[in-house]
Amino acid sequence: MSTEKTTTQNTATENRQPKGELTFDDKVIQKVVGYAIENVTGLLGVDGGFVANIKNKIVNTDNPTDGIGVEVGKEQVAVDLDIIMEYGHNAHDIYKQLTEVITKQVRETTSLTLVELNVEVVDIQTQKEFDESQTSLQDRVTDAGSTIKEKTSDGVDAVKKTTSQAVNDDDNRVK
Repeated sequence: MSTEKTTTQNTATENRQPKGELTFDDKVIQKVVGYAIENVTGLLGVDGGFVANIKNKIVNTDNPTDGIGVEVGKEQVAVDLDIIMEYGHNAHDIYKQLTEVITKQVRETTSLTLVELNVEVVDIQTQKEFDESQTSLQDRVTDAGSTIKEKTSDGVDAVKKTTSQAVNDDDNRVK
């Protein structure tokens, strides 16, 4: 009989679930959303607000969370986006795509349900305008450094050529 009790106790122990819970930091959901929306047609970017935009003008950053606000619960999530849309596209179509990709990716990654998506179109630009606005001070300094390097190299080559010709001319006069 003691053998039967031991077997029953082991089965009861094996069926117990550990205590605890799974939670997600806001930053995790922001990243999931940021990666999910990368290929939405007509979406040029997410606007991170004044401070983030100034930071991005100074230094190149690839922060997928800029401009994405989230509220995370135990089972649900709400997302706020300020977007820059591409001229020539329909805002309602972009919103529909955003809803679909965010809902799918949040569900697949976290098993949370998207219950609210608020999107504010803060700017509309052509692709060319957007690309030009993405040039940072860091890019400009790098480009200037490359130009100076090229010009210096060209100058050194010219001096070497002139010096080489002068040496050859001197050799001809000495004879």
